[in-house]
Amino acid sequence: MNKSYSPSSSRRSFLQKAGLTGLALPLAGYQFLHAKPSADESRSLSFTADSKTVGRHKVAVFSKALQWTELNQMADMVAESGIDGLDLTVRPGGHVEPERVKDDLPKIAEAMKKVGKEIVMMTTSIGGADEPYTKDILTTAGQLGIGFYRMDWYKYDKQKSIDDNLKAFAKRMTDLAKLNKANNIKAGYQNHAGTGFGSPVWDLVQVLRQVNSPWVGSQYDIRHAVVEGANSWPLGFDQIKPFINTIVMKDFYWSKNNGKWELINVPLGEGMVDFAAYTEKVKTLSADMPITLHQEYDLGGAEHGHRKANITEAQMLAAMKKDMAFVKNSLS
Repeated sequence: MNKSYSPSSSRRSFLQKAGLTGLALPLAGYQFLHAKPSADESRSLSFTADSKTVGRHKVAVFSKALQWTELNQMADMVAESGIDGLDLTVRPGGHVEPERVKDDLPKIAEAMKKVGKEIVMMTTSIGGADEPYTKDILTTAGQLGIGFYRMDWYKYDKQKSIDDNLKAFAKRMTDLAKLNKANNIKAGYQNHAGTGFGSPVWDLVQVLRQVNSPWVGSQYDIRHAVVEGANSWPLGFDQIKPFINTIVMKDFYWSKNNGKWELINVPLGEGMVDFAAYTEKVKTLSADMPITLHQEYDLGGAEHGHRKANITEAQMLAAMKKDMAFVKNSLS
């Protein structure tokens, strides 16, 4: 059962004035290889580190695991955890439904600002510039100063060759890069274990070279990279490094149950990921690359984005603090 939460009178007063009392969560409802940004673009892409950053990188918590909280509760938990802000789900079933982005995204940004935090990045279902709500999401985010978002995943069309698929993906990303530039926001494509585009990393690198834009890059996920290349992941990292613009931290191990192997997600440092090697590589990246913490291990259903989770506020906050401490110690 969730712990009851009573915001302070000042917090409640703010929420009432900002029109947020009804906004419960869940809500209703490159540096890189070939691209050469102009001097103005380079300045706009700069990311200033401050005393709250870990090393040089801001740290965000993936809000999927917080979808059982209310807005004021989530903001206070992020503030208490020491994490810099949110990697906010702006997608169907997320904290912000795409059709409500103009109303709800500014409200969440204001609530985070009130506790000294921010929306560091977003996780979206955006796959192309011509999709419904893409312009609304990117325009609103750009106006709020949100600098990064994760794209949707692309699937290979099995009726076409690999090369033809890659050409189609490059065209979609090129069109999206133009819209990103207009709104001063970078897209990151996550390498995700499986058979989709980006799983082996080399295919994503090939497309990003064709797109050749600082406005579309890679969200590098070490967990998925190790799943696909337990020993060879450093080669993939070195290849895609010039295109990385956001970084994912999470861990896992393999377990055999009833004769079948399955992935078990675990807290940072408790699984198979060689964080000593990974963080040494992270330290070589530019300071404008924030880190997102994905807490997808057992958290009473919160890890799946459930609206009702069997976890208390204290338990969730402890998990957030533990992961944040691990990242801080790893990058110190």
